[in-house]
Amino acid sequence: QVQLVESGGGLVQAGGSLRLSCAASGSIYRIVAMGWYRQAPGKQRELVATIPRSGSPNYADSVKGRFTISRDNAKNTVYLEMNSLKPEDTAVYYCNTNGLGTYWGQGTQVTVSS
Repeated sequence: QVQLVESGGGLVQAGGSLRLSCAASGSIYRIVAMGWYRQAPGKQRELVATIPRSGSPNYADSVKGRFTISRDNAKNTVYLEMNSLKPEDTAVYYCNTNGLGTYWGQGTQVTVSS
């Protein structure tokens, strides 16, 4: 099993920034890719960004140029730097890992006010 603990969500005005963190523990060997998804009220969960153990990250078109995903393998932690936030970025953000199994964090709320 892999346990994921997210932090860094909150309320911010449009144009502002937030940084999310997700620390993994447990059976770390199971993790290949790490990433972030989000789910807004009444909408399906969608990909925000993913990053492999080594290699280039992948972003949703809606966040390209504004969000940056990074990963510290020594700390088993993935980050999401979010800049130029828009009200439509408001959602619960979930940390995700893939590899030998798929695991999810509990989610952290990000609210962007206009």
